[in-house]
Amino acid sequence: MALIDKYDKPLSSRQVAHLLRRITFGSSPETIEKLTGKTAGTIVKSFLSDTNAPDPPLDKESKLFDNLPWGYPGITSAQRNENDNGRRILIKRWWIANMIGQRENIIEKMTLFWQNHFVSSTIDVNDARFIYLQYKLLRKYALGNFRTFLLEITKDPAMLTYLDGNENVLSKPNENYGRELQELFTIGQGNYNENDVKNAAAILTGWTLTGYRDTISADINVEFKSSKHNNGDKTFSSYYQNTVIKGRTGASAGALELGELIDMILRQKETALFIVRKIYRWFVQAEISSTIENEVIQPLAVLFQKDYEIKPVLTQLLNSSHFYDEQLIGSQIKSPLDLLIGTLVHFNQPVPDPLKNRKDFDAYLLYIANYAKELQMEVFGQETVFGWRPYYDTDFYELWINSTTLALRGAYTNALITGTTNTTININSLDLAKKVSNPADPVVLVDELTKYLFASDLTQAQKDYIIDEILVPGLPRYEWGAEWNLYKADPVNSAKMTAVKMKIDNMYLYLLRLAEFQMG
Repeated sequence: MALIDKYDKPLSSRQVAHLLRRITFGSSPETIEKLTGKTAGTIVKSFLSDTNAPDPPLDKESKLFDNLPWGYPGITSAQRNENDNGRRILIKRWWIANMIGQRENIIEKMTLFWQNHFVSSTIDVNDARFIYLQYKLLRKYALGNFRTFLLEITKDPAMLTYLDGNENVLSKPNENYGRELQELFTIGQGNYNENDVKNAAAILTGWTLTGYRDTISADINVEFKSSKHNNGDKTFSSYYQNTVIKGRTGASAGALELGELIDMILRQKETALFIVRKIYRWFVQAEISSTIENEVIQPLAVLFQKDYEIKPVLTQLLNSSHFYDEQLIGSQIKSPLDLLIGTLVHFNQPVPDPLKNRKDFDAYLLYIANYAKELQMEVFGQETVFGWRPYYDTDFYELWINSTTLALRGAYTNALITGTTNTTININSLDLAKKVSNPADPVVLVDELTKYLFASDLTQAQKDYIIDEILVPGLPRYEWGAEWNLYKADPVNSAKMTAVKMKIDNMYLYLLRLAEFQMG
């Protein structure tokens, strides 16, 4: 069977969990069980279906800040900065809430992929409305047409600000976006030269915007000014078959030349290959062998280049026999957001309603956002245009783990179990144990509580150690059953309840520190 051929068999619970870990930020045991036995085609079609955009974020005064001016007449510059800084922080937390809440669709995971591809950061874009508008654009085209996506992101207000497209004019060309359009966004390094950068920049001259940090007008407009455009012919290198894009004048010059530039780049097979490799590394694994290149990447790139629709590529990849290869299950180190959010989703820890309890909503998301930043995956917070380092450096996912981040990951899961987060996050291990078919049997207890916790099954030796050294250390196994039954006979007795809960808590503290829990 060719690697890219469709996998038609009903999926096991292990395969369902693998699929959901990769295309969402994690799944609950209930969702895995609900989908077990369905085919990949059925699940993938559902998870790649259209879904409604989330409600806009509200500031603490319940105002939709995306259509408010950056500041107001009569207030100081410091006050305006404080207002907008708070709104930018809120966008990040609001998006994390969307990631936690969107459990049965790929859209937020795919939006994050594109945000790390078309990077704009609040470090450099100091207007919350621009960041919010870019989020909406990324989400809108996350599963759409890549050509249209490129046209729109090129004219996006946040991108024009972040990569200085707004400053790229005839009298003083700026090459930043023209370079990154090719190196990072489309064809990749080694497939263009400096002449191509200069000519791309010349084509892109004249785009400007209004409303950035405007203290009076709330309007954000992007327009093309022909007077600031280089209307000469642009001749590209042999990488692009020496294509000449004719210079134009007038109001339509910018759009026409931009369209030809994008079409020229998309005609090159290396563009489709570059994007497909990034998608593969995001959803499957970092390493691309010669076999994977020939049997997975190249066929998907051919499909992609037909019309540059994103959804068919994802559909074929996620339905492929290769995707469900046993060796791929649990082969990735979880990204910080996969770890942080996936743990919450597994234990069914919902985000508080911002309208009913704004204080708890803010505290919950502040906790997760701060941890994401400490673990080097701050939303809209990439330090460079290259994105988060593990996705562009040669070691890829291995870079998520070091002595500092591993300790922080452990501290995070410890706090969730001990209840020391100072938020509404409350993993009640006793309630989880009550859902087990026979919690008085330590073998059944460990089997059922760990069934969906790890990507890879624990060995029998590991399970025995968990029972004999963690759950009931130094005691015969029957002591657990006796203690549980005493609690069940008198559940309001705090001493008996505490005795069993402490043991289950200790077990979870150990389980969530295992290396297997870091893998997805």
